[in-house]
Amino acid sequence: MAKRLTELLDIKHSIIQAPMFLVSNVAMVKAAMESGIAGCIPALNYRTLDELKDAIHKLKTAKPKHGAFGFNLIVNKSNVKLKGQLDVICEAGCDFIITSLGSPEETIKAAHQAGIKVFCDVVDLKYAQKVEALGADGIIAVNNQAGGHRGDKSPKALIEELRAHCKLPIISAGGVGCKADIDNILNYGASGVSVGSLFIASEESGVTSEYKQACVEYGADDIVMTQRISGTPCTVINTPYVQKIGTKQTWLESVLNKNKALKKWVKMIRFSIGMNATKNAATKATYKTVWVAGPSIEFTNKILPVKAIIERLVH
Repeated sequence: MAKRLTELLDIKHSIIQAPMFLVSNVAMVKAAMESGIAGCIPALNYRTLDELKDAIHKLKTAKPKHGAFGFNLIVNKSNVKLKGQLDVICEAGCDFIITSLGSPEETIKAAHQAGIKVFCDVVDLKYAQKVEALGADGIIAVNNQAGGHRGDKSPKALIEELRAHCKLPIISAGGVGCKADIDNILNYGASGVSVGSLFIASEESGVTSEYKQACVEYGADDIVMTQRISGTPCTVINTPYVQKIGTKQTWLESVLNKNKALKKWVKMIRFSIGMNATKNAATKATYKTVWVAGPSIEFTNKILPVKAIIERLVH
């Protein structure tokens, strides 16, 4: 099964370095490609389209014989930059796109015309069947061990359900901290894995040393779900600040979210506030430490180069 992903992307190992908001960057993806895996960056990590173009140019220049790079696109209406990002990516070129949080129909059409493959985040069979019908090239199966916004099903249950009803390659996202985890995922029937949280504490990561050190010092038991970032449950490290502000919506947010006319705007405002807080925590020294991570940080015991992290995963 692993050959389906390695042949699809022309990589040595069936691993995608997952796109992480504020964390992923060109240096991380270069190192990933040099180690024979694929790397992905959220397009929203770039403030302008010119910065996105520059990143694509640098990655194309650095791309080795067996390596692949791509970008993650938020494809719902909250991403007002979507059209511009998609146009730039299709014009400049990359190996693949990962879509999240919305219908990927237009993205699939445009990407395929440009010769770019499209993988789609899914958390259940219903959405997996929808993206398969739309012509996606693969499924990113986001399970209940993923960092950030995650699904409800275990890696095994989700993979086996998708395998029984879908023909697309399945890339499992969440719950991978070591080679034994990858072996288990492939045995369940997946074609590969998407690994994110392990790379937060990499030397190439652009976040603060405090964020990286938190991934070293905290473990799986310190990961909690919060609604205070985007309005949608998201996994974060249970720092003193998170404990102080709580993980539930305020009573006002709860009331407003029940109002159909206001729900959309409340969520957009909550998302904007939460993303700014997350950005400050990731890029500045601040006591407001809202650090997004998954339970696989249990396997992070030292800040290492990306190459060393990948070597631990594949050997």
